[in-house]
Amino acid sequence: MNKNYYAIIMAGGIGSRFWPISRTSHPKQFIDILGTGKTLIQNTYERFLKVCPKENIYVVTNENYTKLVKQQLPDMEDQQILTEPVMRNTAPCVAYGCFKIESLNPDAAIVVAPSDQQILDEDAFVAAIEKSLQTAASNDYLITLGIKPSRPDTGYGYIQYTDNVINDEFHKVKTFTEKPTLEIAKTFIQSGDFLWNAGIFVWSTKTIVKAFNQYLPEMHEIFADAKPVYNSDDEKSYIHKAYQQCVNISIDYGIMEKADNVYVLPSDFGWSDLGTWASIYDLAEKDYVGNAVIPAEKVIMYDSSNCMVNVPGEKLVILQGLHDYIVVESNNSLLICPRDQEQNIKQVVADVKNKFGAKYI
Repeated sequence: MNKNYYAIIMAGGIGSRFWPISRTSHPKQFIDILGTGKTLIQNTYERFLKVCPKENIYVVTNENYTKLVKQQLPDMEDQQILTEPVMRNTAPCVAYGCFKIESLNPDAAIVVAPSDQQILDEDAFVAAIEKSLQTAASNDYLITLGIKPSRPDTGYGYIQYTDNVINDEFHKVKTFTEKPTLEIAKTFIQSGDFLWNAGIFVWSTKTIVKAFNQYLPEMHEIFADAKPVYNSDDEKSYIHKAYQQCVNISIDYGIMEKADNVYVLPSDFGWSDLGTWASIYDLAEKDYVGNAVIPAEKVIMYDSSNCMVNVPGEKLVILQGLHDYIVVESNNSLLICPRDQEQNIKQVVADVKNKFGAKYI
């Protein structure tokens, strides 16, 4: 296994679209949301064990989740868990991980990925990551993985690529587009040169550090100045103070959309974003009328179809006459809403917080 390969798992989000299962104190990446026996972050960590040595895997997360990371990934040393004092989007999180790794190994090639994605074909995933790491290690490229789209989905970002190809597989990126309307998504699919943006990045430390210097120079300065404290007792307090100076910006917007050396690897490894209950419903086993029930021990459904049901295993639940609904109970809260209105869940969470405080969030 290549000692110069590293992985950074981003695990700081609160997953509000999965409320009430996902809470601020225990968000979705630490939950077995698919009923597989392992949490999302455990699955992500185990995938990367096939790519790089376990000591080369880092998790960047909110300080409040340190205990959860240690519980769920007991093989990780304290210095592999990088904590953020506040949420500042993905650019500072990526900078922290990459600058720290660069201080340890200037020849490192790094894959950066979210902690909460579903990958059905792990062999194809590992092959795509290794190919990308090899290419990134010997070229000044910022590489991203794009998923071949199966439908005009409005919940994903899109990457448009050109015919300029490196190593027969990596296409020069033309544009990034945030979540489009259905009509625009349909034109993207028809054109044949668009991919879903998986939010998985691969680059060498030299290339990403140079990119921060060029496109986010203030952030570059913050994390470059921290070089003397990385892997020391002063690292945490220094970084926590430095984080307060970081702008709230994504790595996509801050660097990837601006850089001219971005390449995409079109990929197909059974990827799902797991960003909404709809994505869970798509992946879950369903009965003959389309109901997905997790867990199913004590749920009885009459004249009901195409529902996504997630309730505590010990609770007896009877549902009658419900079609195309989400029914979720957890943490003393019950959510019942039409499946086609699940985009309102974020607003529901905000309303609950305003009315009843953070107790239920």
